[in-house]
Amino acid sequence: HTIMGRSLLAADEVTMADVFKASGYATGVFGKWHLGDNYPFRPQDRGFDEVLVHGGGGVGQLPDTWGNDYFDDTYWHNGVPHKYTGYCTDVWFAGAMRFIEAHRDRPFFCYLPTNAPHGPYNVPEGYARPYRDDPAVPNANFYGMITNIDDNVGRLREHLRRLGLEENTILVFMTDNGTAAGVRGGKGHNAGMRGTKGSEYDGGHRVPCFVHWPAGGVGGGRDVDALAAHIDLLPTFVDLCGLKPPQADLDGASLAPLLRGRATAWPQRTLLVHSQRIEWPEKWRKSAVMTERWRLVNGKELYDIPADPGQTNNVAASQPDVVAQLRRAYETWWEHINDRFDGYCEIVLGSDRENPSRLTSHDWHTDNGPVPWNQQAVLAGLKANGFWAVCLERAGRYRFELRRWPREVDLPMRAAPDRGKALDIVEARIRIAAHSECLDVGPEDRAAVFTLSLPAGSTRLDTELIERDGTSRGAYFVYVERLT
Repeated sequence: HTIMGRSLLAADEVTMADVFKASGYATGVFGKWHLGDNYPFRPQDRGFDEVLVHGGGGVGQLPDTWGNDYFDDTYWHNGVPHKYTGYCTDVWFAGAMRFIEAHRDRPFFCYLPTNAPHGPYNVPEGYARPYRDDPAVPNANFYGMITNIDDNVGRLREHLRRLGLEENTILVFMTDNGTAAGVRGGKGHNAGMRGTKGSEYDGGHRVPCFVHWPAGGVGGGRDVDALAAHIDLLPTFVDLCGLKPPQADLDGASLAPLLRGRATAWPQRTLLVHSQRIEWPEKWRKSAVMTERWRLVNGKELYDIPADPGQTNNVAASQPDVVAQLRRAYETWWEHINDRFDGYCEIVLGSDRENPSRLTSHDWHTDNGPVPWNQQAVLAGLKANGFWAVCLERAGRYRFELRRWPREVDLPMRAAPDRGKALDIVEARIRIAAHSECLDVGPEDRAAVFTLSLPAGSTRLDTELIERDGTSRGAYFVYVERLT
């Protein structure tokens, strides 16, 4: 999932940054992380030396700084909030170029995942204006955001040229999913594919991937038609850069022979994707089993891609042997990945690496109930609750500050900013590690503060903010500090 505590990257997983760092590379990330906003899930905990990111999965989501809207925002720089001037994508590229210039004389790994063109679709008007009156464009702002990215990629390439790094820097451009708003109502461009972002059909997950490395013999405008996936990037970089192979089970394959045009034969592969977006993964849910020729969708529909790239003609009935073969491949894959589905990725509290910690309802576990994952939900006072899966790193006294609004808003819990709904909160409750306490909430109280002596170990943190009429919601924000 992208919320509900299911976007957190398990603490024992090896990241690409870990692998580059182990081989002496400087590492930096600029833009969207979306794998956790607390220890041990932040990018600075996962191999990155330089970090400039927004919170959560998009600007304006709950882990992000309140009020961010893509322009002149406050982002996290190496764990510290810092206010920037300019448009978000321009900020990310500027930070990346500073990082590259600072490390021009040593190997570096620069990861630049932009939040654009993610919603909300905000962009300087100058970028959207060329598309406003185009009848073929369904969303001028979305297309303008892409044009801004294009301009920034040009700035980056010119920066590499100016620094004398263009020839011997591997430059990869790709996207993370199919279009989100580029096709609507028969308008827009989707390369003839079926589906958009989140879909199990090719339009949901088939993406461009451009690789440029003149000094390494990678370039020249060649198309590589072999089936490949995101899991192939790390093995490819290990191969191309001569990195120390990680002590981990890598699912992908090195694409280096294909990129260099040296592959005399390439084995047939079966790759799999799924888009669950629920608390507990379900077998066959929004899945695709892929070979060079076939797509088995949701375990039932079969498409012959060379003959039917738009996936309009289900041929499962006439190809039972192919369906059976691809279903067997899925079963094997599922057995390989399902041993971790029942667990939680626990946010660690009380660590010297992050103390205090700021928790948000973005990471509540709700068993598929509603989740206030963005600032609009908090403004509306969404009635919902869930718990945080946490681990207290050490025994001690902990301070818990339950809030409706984050500290930067600085309003009483009963008040509301413009466009917000006021809630008549009169009581706050907390439950953690066999402790359960409640406090009255006054009209001017910004927070309900609990101080508890707690043992070390895994537990869950539950909260409630209760209105005068008995209506209960969870605390959207909780600040936790180990005192002793």
